[in-house]
Amino acid sequence: MKQHYDVIIIGGGVIGCSIAFQLSKRDYRVLIVEKDSLGGKASGAAAGMLGAQAELEKNNPLFPIAKESRAMFPGLAEELRSLTGIDIELLQSGILKIARTNEEAAEFKDIAAFQRKLHKVDHHQVTVSKSTSEVAQWLTPEKIVQQEQALSENLSGGLWMPEDGQVNPPLLTKAYAQAAAVLGTKVMEYTAVQGLVIEYNCVVGVKTGTETIFADEVIVAAGAWSEQLLNNTGLKLDSYPVKGECFSVRHHGQLITSSIFSTSCYIVPKVGGQIIIGATQKPHTFDETVSLNSLSRLMEDAVSIIPALKETKWEKAWAGVRPQTGDGLPYLGRHPRLGRLSLAAGHYRNGILLAPITGLLMADLMGGSEIDSVFRTDRMLTQKGGST
Repeated sequence: MKQHYDVIIIGGGVIGCSIAFQLSKRDYRVLIVEKDSLGGKASGAAAGMLGAQAELEKNNPLFPIAKESRAMFPGLAEELRSLTGIDIELLQSGILKIARTNEEAAEFKDIAAFQRKLHKVDHHQVTVSKSTSEVAQWLTPEKIVQQEQALSENLSGGLWMPEDGQVNPPLLTKAYAQAAAVLGTKVMEYTAVQGLVIEYNCVVGVKTGTETIFADEVIVAAGAWSEQLLNNTGLKLDSYPVKGECFSVRHHGQLITSSIFSTSCYIVPKVGGQIIIGATQKPHTFDETVSLNSLSRLMEDAVSIIPALKETKWEKAWAGVRPQTGDGLPYLGRHPRLGRLSLAAGHYRNGILLAPITGLLMADLMGGSEIDSVFRTDRMLTQKGGST
C-alpha cells in the first residue's frame, strides 16, 4: 500500500522542523525526509544568535518579521519544554555590536539616533507605546567596558541591543522535531530525495532511493541544497552556498554575559562556560572542512576584542554551509509553475532567528494564506523581466 501524507517536508533542519511543528499543531499528517541526521548541517553549526537588530539594517524587509520571530521565542521555549522536556537555552542577555573604527562608531551612533527618533514617533502616534528596550543604544568606550569588563579598552564604542539574545540551535532543532513527532509528524533520516513526482503540472510526491511517497503538498526546506532539488522544475534560484567556520573554547567562569558582534567575528557565551567564536564567510562551496588559516584569523580577531580569551581552553572547530540568496532575502512561497510545491529556503545567517515565523508563515500558506511578495520564489525572474 502506498504511503500518503498531507505534507512532505524535504529537509530536517530547524526550518523544516519548525514547519512540521506548526503543521502538526493543525492536524496535518506530515513527513520530514532528511538526507542526513536532523539538524546535522547548518542548523547544528550555528551559534544561535537572535540578532534581529544586530544583523539587519533598519530598511531591510526582513526586519519586521525578524522582530516578530524574536518575540515568539519566550512562549515557544515554554511550549517546546512542555511537549518534550527540552530546554532550548534561551538567553535574553542582549547583543553588543562593537565599533572597531571611528567610521563604524559614527555609523552606529546614527543608527541609535534613528531608532530613538522612530520610537518617539511611534510613542506619539499609538496608544500602546513600545518599550525603550527595543531601541538600540549607543555606548561609549568607557560604558561598554563597564558593562563587559573583559572587553578591550581599544574599542571605539558599541551599539547595545538588549532585546536580542540567543538559543542553543541543536537543542532548538531537536525540540522542534520531537514536539512535531509528539503531535504526529513522521521522520525519515538518512534518506535522500532523488526527485519529485510530477503529474499534470503538479507535484504529488517524492522519490527516494527505495520508494515513492505521495502527498497533497511538498515543501522544499533543504537549505543550501534546495536549489539542487529544484533544478528540473523550471525555477532557477538566485542562491549559493556559503561556508562558515567556527570554533569553541571553555572558560571556568562567566567571561562575558552578552553576545559580542563585530564586522569580523562574533563571540557568543553559552551555558556551562562554553564560548562560540565565528564565523568565516566562504561563498560557492559545499566543502565542510576547517582550515588553519581561517581559525588563525578568527582567533586573532576574537582576542583583539577580548584579550582574556587567550587563557581559555580549546574545545573544537567545525563548519556549516549556509544558504545565501542574491538579494539577501529568503524564498518563502509557492513554486511559480508547479502546483502543490512550495519553498522555504535561503535564510543564510538568520535561520535560527527566523525559524518560528517561517514555520507559521508556511503553515498559513498551506491553509490558503499568502506571504509577502518580497519573499516570492520567482522574484528574481520577475526582476529580470522573465515571465511567470
